[in-house]
Amino acid sequence: MILVTGGAGFIGSAVVRYIIGNTDDSVVNVDCLTYAGNVESVAPISDSDRYYFVQADICDTKAMADVFTKYQPTAVMHLAAESHVDRSIDGPADFITTNIVGTFTLLEAARNYWVTLPEDKKQAFRFHHISTDEVYGDLEGTDDLFTETTSYEPSSPYSASKASSDHLVRAWHRTYGLPVIVTNCSNNYGPYHFPEKLIPHVILNALGAKSLPVYGDGSQIRDWLYVEDHARALYKVVTEGVVGETYNIGGHNEKKNIEVVETLCAILDELKPISDNPAFNSSSMKNYNELITFVKDRPGHDVRYAIDASKIERELGWMPEESFETGIRKTVEWYLNNENWWQRVLSGEYQLARIGGE
Repeated sequence: MILVTGGAGFIGSAVVRYIIGNTDDSVVNVDCLTYAGNVESVAPISDSDRYYFVQADICDTKAMADVFTKYQPTAVMHLAAESHVDRSIDGPADFITTNIVGTFTLLEAARNYWVTLPEDKKQAFRFHHISTDEVYGDLEGTDDLFTETTSYEPSSPYSASKASSDHLVRAWHRTYGLPVIVTNCSNNYGPYHFPEKLIPHVILNALGAKSLPVYGDGSQIRDWLYVEDHARALYKVVTEGVVGETYNIGGHNEKKNIEVVETLCAILDELKPISDNPAFNSSSMKNYNELITFVKDRPGHDVRYAIDASKIERELGWMPEESFETGIRKTVEWYLNNENWWQRVLSGEYQLARIGGE
């Protein structure tokens, strides 16, 4: 039994779908179902007799203890987190609570459970903490890549909260012996992505004939990782990774933000031309890239992230299967073919609005 926190979120749901669909393991999905949690993201596997769902907050000490007692997990994959940089700028308190206090609460629940296990099960147990490359800060002006030994220099309240949680996890390993593994990943994209993030935001704004806001001049560089490749990597780490180690997971796809937006526009021009889109009935526009609008950059915006993922390839044999070109096309096709999913998301509290300004 694997305990997945945040399993109704974007990356978490991909992990849950992968485990149930491709392995013999069982999963208990613990998710608070905040604005970004959506049980429809795990609907394809929700009928499995190896899948269990618990709605609970990782900050709830009793609820976490009860989950460990009832489900007796052999491993934890901790993905529950507040994750959007813009939201952390506007309201950092939730990030401190969930990402730091929540991780502490979960670590203590895991430790209290782990110490009661017989020696063989204690040796087999794993606490896998899933983090981000943003903890490393900014690679502006260099050709360097983030490695597992890069020093931490977080820039935003979000990345600072994730850096804090990383340090807590490693401290619980060194101080208490809890068998932990940490992974830091680059920007994920793919199906079931909540629409506040760049790629789904651009796709859905374009389909709705709304402006496509690009921060600054769009020259910020990110490494892009297809979420289903990431899910494979995470399962490999939790089942084959070495206790106490860190593994960086990246897609080897460095792209400027403006390149990403222009690529999305070009694919939409091909698959859903403006001439076939009712949202543009009264518009003279011919191509989606005419919607691109450059807006004021967000405070503290890192210029470049890039991951060296050679360690996980060398030691665990993982490599991404999707190139950016194949993954981004699959992503656009998914949003075109799953309008019911994102329309239900948009009908809730969330609206396609830019946040994170000064």
